[in-house]
Amino acid sequence: MSHLSTPDFQPLEIAVLTVSDTRSLHNDTSGQALVTSLQRAGHALAERRLVIDDIYQIRAVVSAWIADPKVQVGLITGGTGFTTRDNTPQAVAPLLERTVDGFGELFRQISREEIGTSTIQSRAIAGITNGTLICCLPGSTGACLTAWEKILVQQLDSRTKPCNFVPHLKRLPERPVLACGTRS
Repeated sequence: MSHLSTPDFQPLEIAVLTVSDTRSLHNDTSGQALVTSLQRAGHALAERRLVIDDIYQIRAVVSAWIADPKVQVGLITGGTGFTTRDNTPQAVAPLLERTVDGFGELFRQISREEIGTSTIQSRAIAGITNGTLICCLPGSTGACLTAWEKILVQQLDSRTKPCNFVPHLKRLPERPVLACGTRS
């Protein structure tokens, strides 16, 4: 399976959505942690949004990402718990062509070291649709960093062997080369 990795890093276009009834972009530490982490890893922020925990608002944003030829990955933070206002998994699951069952399993296994058996209350899920990887993460900053640092940073790196998600993601449209050899 080494054919699923490449010797050169391929930066991805990653969108971040925070699902919250109480946060704004100014006090959204979880979304900001994901933005900072993905940029530090060499990826580009395609879009950053915040919506209330409403199935249809979540679905509208994720559907737009899936249809957008420039969004390769969507990271969603929040709405994965068990309260009646936690709707992210049921909003996103019908949009997924293929689920990445191992993502939630691995996230809960890793989280057990940090929060003990409370990890069973996480409904973290992931899947791929139209070449877009969608990952639903808990709303806590610590959980987002755990998912990024212990799973996503490797799986979104084209150099990770024996395999990673990059070959399964949509290819970005070619940017025209300008006269000086730089890209627009």
